[in-house]
Amino acid sequence: MIHDYLPISRRDMSLRGWKQCDFVYVCGDAYVDHPSFGHAIISRLLESRGFKVGIIAQPDWKDAKSITVLGEPRLGFLVSAGNMDSMVNHYSVSKKRRSQDSFTPGGVMGKRPDYATVVYCNLIRSVYKKKPIIIGGIEASLRRLAHYDYWSNKLKHSILIDSQADLLSYGMGERSMVEIAEALDSGMDVKDITFVDGTVYKTGSLENVYDALHLPDYDALAADKREYAKSFYIQYSNTDPFSGKRLTEKYKDNLYVVQNPPAKPLSQMEMDDIYALPYMRSYHPSYEEAGGVPAIREVKFSLISNRGCFGGCSFCALTFHQGRIIQARSHESIVEEAKLLTEDPEFKGYIHDVGGPTANFRFPACEKQLTRGACPDRQCLFPKPCKNLRADHQDYIDLLRKLRDLPKVKKVFIRSGIRFDYLLADKNRYFLKELCKYHVSGQLKVAPEHVSDNVLTRMGKPENSVYRQFVKEYKQMNERLGMKQYLVPYLMSSHPVPRLRRPSSWRSTCGIWATCRSRCRISTRRRPPYPPACTTPGWIRGPWSRSTCR
Repeated sequence: MIHDYLPISRRDMSLRGWKQCDFVYVCGDAYVDHPSFGHAIISRLLESRGFKVGIIAQPDWKDAKSITVLGEPRLGFLVSAGNMDSMVNHYSVSKKRRSQDSFTPGGVMGKRPDYATVVYCNLIRSVYKKKPIIIGGIEASLRRLAHYDYWSNKLKHSILIDSQADLLSYGMGERSMVEIAEALDSGMDVKDITFVDGTVYKTGSLENVYDALHLPDYDALAADKREYAKSFYIQYSNTDPFSGKRLTEKYKDNLYVVQNPPAKPLSQMEMDDIYALPYMRSYHPSYEEAGGVPAIREVKFSLISNRGCFGGCSFCALTFHQGRIIQARSHESIVEEAKLLTEDPEFKGYIHDVGGPTANFRFPACEKQLTRGACPDRQCLFPKPCKNLRADHQDYIDLLRKLRDLPKVKKVFIRSGIRFDYLLADKNRYFLKELCKYHVSGQLKVAPEHVSDNVLTRMGKPENSVYRQFVKEYKQMNERLGMKQYLVPYLMSSHPVPRLRRPSSWRSTCGIWATCRSRCRISTRRRPPYPPACTTPGWIRGPWSRSTCR
């Protein structure tokens, strides 16, 4: 096996002695061969199984020739919009065009189309009429069934229909992609690959679909928002690989979309194998002239220790994409990768992060999740930590100590999210002490998300008093250690919440129309008396102005 970047041109293919690729991976991101990028993991994993994979990164979607630079693949095309949904990549929440794309050389905006997965697939289909197309990545995964599209304010079909793709791999995709590749390699028609967990396919009949839950059909969803809400709740309740059911969604009399149950989580050994693949750990050298790919800066000297999140916040896509069961790498695997980082000429002695979706989750929430899955009707941390929750940071502490002891390592930071409610659920505070003493760069980022219990309840987050308790203990620990370190809280505005009735005198007194500060309409001319809402913890007492209510 050649230790080099995968081919991006016919010249690269000839250097490897290839006349044809088995798969061509078309991606909306620039080609970065690093395990923080989905296209790198899937392509390297297929390479390890003996498949020849070429990369077409950010093709010109206005030119059909851009999709033919590697020729016709033997088995099929793999398509992903990239590490982000292309619409999130392009637009802010106010639907204004962003000025920079961190996943493009030089940060240049406009190198990928809106709804990139659909556009790329239609481009491929215009040239290669019968070649199998398999889509994946976050954009395809979250749009796998009928979905509300915020950017167009419309209900859209499953992305499988609009893209003309044959199969969709949802979730992280390692298991399903290998199984699909091996099925195609055996000579099986892509239309017959209907049995792979973690995939979605189209069919003209449900005659051979058994043991499935039938979602409301597309016309019913388009006609009634309540039907859409019911449909999504069923989908959300079936994201667990152990208890999740097969789902079907009807579009026309002869067209159905079928979602197979989620793929099983990876074992620790399988996780280790994936992160031990021969990544080049940087962007392709052809991007050097443009200034490189900005997204590599945050991840180049960071370590991924886990996947999944049992936090289950109602606004977060993690449960729908990665699931609630934690998958973690071994200490040995992470330490070996850390040693590779220390050999990089640009390494300055600082490991920027050791974490994942939630840094201090290192194993499933309870023992039964490994055999029976996560509870479909309750949360592990909300509204209170479950009595079966295994809140223990010792494994994470041991891992961090091993990394700190490595030669050339000066400091190991934790920058991905810390669940402070999980930290407080731990009976001892050893982790809090180690965190403050060794792993904070002056400021620790946490995400209370809001200050109003009314809103937090709808978010699936712990009440504000839990965050206040963490702030108190964090401050006390830093004082004990003689350190001046601060918290940077992330707060979310405009989260949906039912409005509560309030006396009209409240509204006429100071203009407060909701329980949270993010919805407070302030009049700079009004002064006390304060309404009762102003005594809520977190409110800033003082003359009402935009500078004091923040």
